[in-house]
Amino acid sequence: MSDRQPDARRDAFATRAVHAGLTPDPTYGSVIPAVHLTSTYAQPQPGEFVGEYDYARTANPTRSALETALGDLEDGLAVTFASGLAAEHALITATCKSGDHIVLPADLYGGTYRLIDKVMSGWGLSYDLVDQTDLDALARAIRPDTRLVWVESPTNPKLDVIDIPAVLAARRDALVVVDNTFATPANQRPLELGADFVVHSTTKYLGGHSDVVGGAVIAADREWHERLRFVQNAAGAVPGPLDCFLVHRGLRTLHLRMQAHARSAAAVVERLRAEAQVSDVRWPGFSGMVSFRHPGATEIASRTRLFTLAESLGGVESLIEVPQAMTHQSVEGSAAAVPRDLVRLSCGVEDPADLVEDLRQALG
Repeated sequence: MSDRQPDARRDAFATRAVHAGLTPDPTYGSVIPAVHLTSTYAQPQPGEFVGEYDYARTANPTRSALETALGDLEDGLAVTFASGLAAEHALITATCKSGDHIVLPADLYGGTYRLIDKVMSGWGLSYDLVDQTDLDALARAIRPDTRLVWVESPTNPKLDVIDIPAVLAARRDALVVVDNTFATPANQRPLELGADFVVHSTTKYLGGHSDVVGGAVIAADREWHERLRFVQNAAGAVPGPLDCFLVHRGLRTLHLRMQAHARSAAAVVERLRAEAQVSDVRWPGFSGMVSFRHPGATEIASRTRLFTLAESLGGVESLIEVPQAMTHQSVEGSAAAVPRDLVRLSCGVEDPADLVEDLRQALG
């Protein structure tokens, strides 16, 4: 669902990625939307203003352009936020109330777990962690008071690929949200499958250059979109206009970058599977995310030259991390705890042969 008029012919994803949200400036004809660095807007009369632009927390033209683009690429209606976790918090706030129950994946981003376990549970939400590759276990976990089924596919950090249509078939009356950060709409569009919401950390592949922090929720339903817009304005965790500009710029090369990330990952996986001490190599077959296990995980992560030891992912440069000691500290002691010997790679767009050589010497 989208505010734009449907075309008689639906353009291919690559074409949409390049053109989404790019309406030429009506005053000067600028092909790229301006960065509107303003906090407020002049009103000709009290209470009269152009469109929805009365105050920049409520709306900003640069933000509107990004939201139009994200809605187009995910085939829904987008609302953007200052971070991925701000987007998740807004979605939970808009959809849940005290006493509701959420089904979470047993393998999930540590920040999501921390938000629900340490913050939202204090407001009366309960949750269960479930291995969503086990559809029988998932069906048993969904209760009459289950409000949200939270899906990551691929999961973070173990990279399990979840059967989204099967989850939708098991949901009963619950809403289904899919964290599409790792896959991106270049590879997977959950709203087209019937999910109610998609969430993104736009910090990652959508921005694509490790120079911005942001988040988004894309809703399939116009009413939910309006509720999310209300929370966005009421809570105020909005992204700045320059951040929106940078994410929108990143979208225009998303299809090209995701192909390059996948080429790098494929080469790296081939090498890892030939290493005697490496086990449980995982790659979903798309994207640049790879995980594997090795008894010398910490030492390997400290010896790479091209793979930078850092949190986050999805930039054009390659990153390496040990999730247990880094991004997933918050799940320690829970059923979502991560093995100490797990290594997570975000394979960038460098020459794949150079990345393979870097891992070879680090593993050596």
